[in-house]
Amino acid sequence: MKDLKKYIAEFIGTFVLVLFACGTAAVVGCSSENGTGYLLTALAFGLVIVAMAYSIGNVSGCHINPAVSIAMLVSGKMTVKDFVGYVVAQFAGAIAGAAVLMAFVGKDSGLGANALYKGDIVSSLIIEVILTFVFVIAILGVTDKAENSNIAGLVIGLSLTLVHILGISFTGTSVNPARSFGPALFVGGAALSNVWVFIVAPLVGGVLAALCYKFLASGDK
Repeated sequence: MKDLKKYIAEFIGTFVLVLFACGTAAVVGCSSENGTGYLLTALAFGLVIVAMAYSIGNVSGCHINPAVSIAMLVSGKMTVKDFVGYVVAQFAGAIAGAAVLMAFVGKDSGLGANALYKGDIVSSLIIEVILTFVFVIAILGVTDKAENSNIAGLVIGLSLTLVHILGISFTGTSVNPARSFGPALFVGGAALSNVWVFIVAPLVGGVLAALCYKFLASGDK
């Protein structure tokens, strides 16, 4: 039952992330030429993390992102069984969130789906690896010490806002395979055919962040 509750929490968290954050991108736009919409979208992603961290964080840790879960797996902070359960729940939550969002605004809104930077797969992969690396290493650092528990959600939310402020103008910022897959599934076309980039790159970035943080923090404890 405890495991089921964690998976349900991850489903809810990812559902809220896609509905509210991707929904904000779909409604206000995320073009770098439209500063207000750009910043609102970045803030929406960060604020969802803050809200979920302080609501479901005590149940599941509020990963709501396979890139975070794989980093925790590599760091030895979760089991393979939980990793699989978390990822399934995250993808299911993202799909459900995208389905509800499409019912509200239609798929022509784009549903906050990601896109390749200038149509270039390699550049997009590199960008997403870097953005995810920065985001995940911040999570690993702030959650590594118990005394940071009161501020961890805020730091993580602000870190996600940070990577969105830079990344939106490139790829729309994924750093989260589930968040990318949900909208792409319903938008279809190029968004769906290229979604593998936004699945692979964040996972690679998460693994690299875990390995890097493990090296940097080794010997400190």
